[in-house]
Amino acid sequence: MRTVESVFTVVILLGVLGFGKSEVYIVTMEGEPVISYKGGVNGFEPIAVESDEKIDFSSDLVTSYASHLEQRHDTLLETLFDDGDYKKLYSYKHLVNGFAVHISPQQAEMLRRTPGVKSVDRDWKVRKLTTHTPQFLGLPTGVWPTGGGFDRAGEEIVIGFVDSGIFPHHPSFQNTITEPYGPVPKFRGKCEVDPGTKKSFCNGKIVGAQHFAAAATAAGAFNPEVDFDSPLDGDGHGSHTAAIAAGNNGIPVQVQGFEFGKASGMAPRARIAVYKALYRMFGGFVADVVAAIDQAVYDGVDILNLSVGPNSPPATTKTTYLNPFDATLLSAVKAGVFVAQASGNGGPLAKTIVSYSPWIASVAAAVDDRRYKNHLTLGNGKVLAGLGLSPSTSPNQKFTLVAANDVLLDSSVGKFSPSDCQRPEVLNGNMVKGNILLCGYSFNFVSGSASIKKVSETAKSLGAVGFVLAVENASPGTKFDPVPVGMPGILITDVSNSMDLIDYYNVSTSRDWTGRVKSFKAVGSIGDGLEPILHKSAPMVALFSARGPNIKDYKFEDADLLKPDILAPGSLIWASWSPNGTDEANYEGENFAMISGTSMAAPHIAGIAALIKQKHPHWSPAAIKSALMTTSTTLDRAERPILAQQYAGSEAKTFVPATPFDYGSGHVNPRAALDPGLVFDAGYEDYLGFLCTTPGIDSREIGNYTHQPCNYTLGHPYNLNYPSITVSHLVGTQTITRTVTNVDEEESYTITARMAPAIAIETSPPAMTIGPGASQKFTVTLTVRSATGSYSFGEVLLKGNRGHKVRMPVVAMGYDH
Repeated sequence: MRTVESVFTVVILLGVLGFGKSEVYIVTMEGEPVISYKGGVNGFEPIAVESDEKIDFSSDLVTSYASHLEQRHDTLLETLFDDGDYKKLYSYKHLVNGFAVHISPQQAEMLRRTPGVKSVDRDWKVRKLTTHTPQFLGLPTGVWPTGGGFDRAGEEIVIGFVDSGIFPHHPSFQNTITEPYGPVPKFRGKCEVDPGTKKSFCNGKIVGAQHFAAAATAAGAFNPEVDFDSPLDGDGHGSHTAAIAAGNNGIPVQVQGFEFGKASGMAPRARIAVYKALYRMFGGFVADVVAAIDQAVYDGVDILNLSVGPNSPPATTKTTYLNPFDATLLSAVKAGVFVAQASGNGGPLAKTIVSYSPWIASVAAAVDDRRYKNHLTLGNGKVLAGLGLSPSTSPNQKFTLVAANDVLLDSSVGKFSPSDCQRPEVLNGNMVKGNILLCGYSFNFVSGSASIKKVSETAKSLGAVGFVLAVENASPGTKFDPVPVGMPGILITDVSNSMDLIDYYNVSTSRDWTGRVKSFKAVGSIGDGLEPILHKSAPMVALFSARGPNIKDYKFEDADLLKPDILAPGSLIWASWSPNGTDEANYEGENFAMISGTSMAAPHIAGIAALIKQKHPHWSPAAIKSALMTTSTTLDRAERPILAQQYAGSEAKTFVPATPFDYGSGHVNPRAALDPGLVFDAGYEDYLGFLCTTPGIDSREIGNYTHQPCNYTLGHPYNLNYPSITVSHLVGTQTITRTVTNVDEEESYTITARMAPAIAIETSPPAMTIGPGASQKFTVTLTVRSATGSYSFGEVLLKGNRGHKVRMPVVAMGYDH
């Protein structure tokens, strides 16, 4: 492989001086970081000889060169600014060469004009992209036995989580007595000490725990009392994602006195390294996230999970692939780290992806086969469907329904929105006791100031036998999840069902001339909602999961690269929670939570990638991603094409056939991914070629982040050796090249292809035999038959005579010119 000069140099600047408001900036500088230093500085031998060579970050050579870079950072600042006029926050040395510093916009402008400074970007915020799934994915029987069973699944693999921290006392993260975790010699992570207990956050299962808040502190967003000045999870999100990927096996999920099965991570013996850079009140800052990623790669993580995405693009960055966040991740991949990132929760609208780059595995969210439903039976015989993880009211018995508005202690409390049942003190307990309390679902539940948990607590404190929460109107896209409650309770989500309930209640309730109730005659009973119903129409693309096409710039121009890459469970996922977490009001004080988001899908892929890394320790990140993508499925459990949840009209949810813009290559199949037969491999040089070939990217902008002239291109960006093909603007005929590498024994493959009628597709050669470790090229030729103004979808299938099937999605839009 050719050697490619490369560098990522980043400086992140934040301002404090009186003559300008503090800002966060990201600045690139000349000079190579550790990951790509090939020599040239007197007194320092080359570190990165080959473009994809694995670097020993613990070597004296790395340590001395890193110190040299930090000295340069300090010298530059001391030369430009007076002592006290700035505060350096971080030095970045391993993946990016730069630093974070607190300064004013005027000082940032001074830096822009300083020789050796490549560019200056203002920092921006990031946000969180907020168990049964191991069985649904076939891990216990299909995958874990190949690695020695669950007690060895993921052994010696370290997964890093850049998230909101961890609750280390949770049973999902305990060092087991029967099979204690030994040391991981290759890992160099630090373990912070809990300021309160003075105990380490690490325990053998957790091998690293650090927090990064310097940029958040400089911006005035960080409150140590609320956000915890330690790796402790004050949100819940970080504990949840860590448990999905690497939580211990067989942990009972107990909430509100009921058990909802056993929880396990995808790779239950993998180790956890925590890099807290997200906080419950404000999300996070890229300056802190970059520092966390840089530290994680230096420490020696194998896999990096990012359930985080940008709030909005930085104003100064034109290209989606070129910003300090994605550039740092490219260096992480160069160091051999597999990166899984949540694709975003902006679905089902098109072009809502927030994970853009080819070196990242971008994960969409699926609804798996477990659904929780409940029902309310009225005295008139009507049965109304709803949601509620609750026990039933006493069998064969109906109870009187009383509306909160009809049992007020004082009519003047109407200003407190009593119908949402958040304040037991305004309701008459004598009238509620022994009855079912009817409450209204107000905007307060959407904003987070009201919760179903609080409704349950209100009903219980007043002696009700149960509660009903009725949705009378809902904005398009309002998402209702079942919530575990310790008493009979149900949420009626369908507005027409709520109207039926209200009509029945009003007809059955007699009132005097003032409107006061004379007698409550409406009755009902609540069903058992504790047991899940298993559906064969799974997996299904979740409504909220971000959709393609991918974009190459912030004008939202279509990219020649398919995103998302893959689909994994991300809806109603049970996993560990931090009891002091506030991310979900319904789970405050609980040890487990069932929540949804591509945030939950990404750690499924991170954990499965750990299993692949365990079996194939020398595979590149691109090879692992290829194995996941080419073995995925586009069929549900009933062998029908996967569907995607979508809107029909303004509010109703419907189901439509899913496309690669919904699920990428398809839904993950862990068992097949361990033995893919062939992989589409790629390395650092290939990704640089992709950048240099992408139309509209200024080569100087690439140089700012890579310190690499664009003297190597791929002809077209769709020629990147990727496990999918996307041609966003196809005119006439185009031929695309792919190279496959055999990771098994010699095998003969036949190559076939199919495509929607508007585009003709041909492959060459029709068949090939590949030896172990050998690589071979094939071409895919696409020709426009008719310009329809919409994308056409198809696939290429390589079928081996030893049973391997390698599938690659093809996406193209034809134009006349």
